[in-house]
Amino acid sequence: MKIKTTKNRRFLAALGALFLPLACAANPNALWEIVHDYCEPAAEGAHVQQKCADVNLAGGYAVLKDIVGVAQYLLIPTARVSGIESPELLEPNAPNYFRDAWNARGYVNRALHRTLPRDEMSLAINSASGRTQNQLHIHIDCLAHDVAQTLRELGPTIGTSWAPLPVRLRGHVYSAIRIDDADLAYTDPFKLVAPYAASRGQTMGEQTLFLAGATRSDGAPAFFLLNDHVQPGNWASSEELQDHTCSLADRSIEKP
Repeated sequence: MKIKTTKNRRFLAALGALFLPLACAANPNALWEIVHDYCEPAAEGAHVQQKCADVNLAGGYAVLKDIVGVAQYLLIPTARVSGIESPELLEPNAPNYFRDAWNARGYVNRALHRTLPRDEMSLAINSASGRTQNQLHIHIDCLAHDVAQTLRELGPTIGTSWAPLPVRLRGHVYSAIRIDDADLAYTDPFKLVAPYAASRGQTMGEQTLFLAGATRSDGAPAFFLLNDHVQPGNWASSEELQDHTCSLADRSIEKP
């Protein structure tokens, strides 16, 4: 079945968005159960259904297609890690889940039957208050068109120290920093935001992180890391900056 129009893509994304929050709210351990009871055992040879697109036993993570969106995938640890507030994420030898999620962006491209430019791909993790699941998961999906355009315009002004963006995104004030590490080989976003949050007297559980691919003016690949935190009326869910309909991708999509 081929989905050829943006309207149809948006309808399916909206339909998925209608049901998934209800299911997840009813069972906040749904993602953990999928990975622990099916994906990991299947990868180890057990006779159970493989529900994940990939399971990297050595790396300690699985990649799962989210039912919300036409091309959204989730990077989920195979170990029990509740979320951004988990102290083990800041340990010296902690896995770099953001790097693994960025390396898994090919699943989004394959779902879209095209390769998105670097600055149209994004990763998001919501705060402890702004999520429905109690297993760490990083959203891998298209960057919203208007957010992509704003970041392109602001790009030259985003430096290597944290600073608030001069414009609001989805009505919220995000801080941003540029990462000059093309593949996150030496940079873990969790460890990058931790001292910034502490300097403001905040906990990690209050934070949300959003990573957008970028290209510097000299052509070097980089990232923009955005951060917001829980405030009255703001659950700090940077997933809001993604577009689960992938309107940036204008080709037909074949639904698996």
